[in-house]
Amino acid sequence: MALKYSSMLDLGTTIPEFELVNVLDDALFASASLKNSKPSLLMVICNHCPYVIQYHEELQRLAHDFKKSINMVAISANDVDHYPQDGPEPMKALFNNLGLGFPYLYDQTQALAKALKAECTPEFYLYDTNGVLVYRGRLDDASPGNVIKPTGKDLRGALNSLLSGKSITEHQYPSMGCSIKWRE
Repeated sequence: MALKYSSMLDLGTTIPEFELVNVLDDALFASASLKNSKPSLLMVICNHCPYVIQYHEELQRLAHDFKKSINMVAISANDVDHYPQDGPEPMKALFNNLGLGFPYLYDQTQALAKALKAECTPEFYLYDTNGVLVYRGRLDDASPGNVIKPTGKDLRGALNSLLSGKSITEHQYPSMGCSIKWRE
C-alpha cells in the first residue's frame, strides 16, 4: 500500500467529457448524462484499497442521503492486469453486495483519472449544476491507521453548502489513500 495524497485539481475546472462502461449494467455511461440540473459527485475509488474500504458504510449513507439531489458516479482506473480484484466483475460484485445503485465506471484507458489529475483512491470531485468543480479532496479525516470514525464531514459540508446555495470554503484538504495503479 503506497500512501499518496491527491493533487487537488484546480477549483473552477469543468467536468471532463467521458464515455465509460458502467459495470453494473454493461452500458456506456457518458458525462453528457450529468447535464441534468443536478450537481455531480465523481469518486475515484477501487475495490482493494483499505482507505476506500473504510468508507463503504459512509458511501452507503451518502447515497441514501443525497441520491435524489445529486448525480453520484464512482470510477475505478487501476491496472487490472496487476490488480485483478479491481476489474469489472469484482467491481460489480462489490457494488451489488453494498447495495449501491449509482454507476461504477471502469476507466480502462485511465484517461478520465488522468483528466481529473487523480493520484489516489479515494478522491472526491464535486461539480455544481454548471459542471464547474467546487470541491475536491477528502471525505473526512479518517484513515485506516487512526481511530477517527468515518463521517464524511468534509464532503458532506461541501454538499450541504452547495445544495443550500451557500459558498463552499476554498480551504479544502487533499484526500489520501493508495496510489492509483497506473498502466506501464
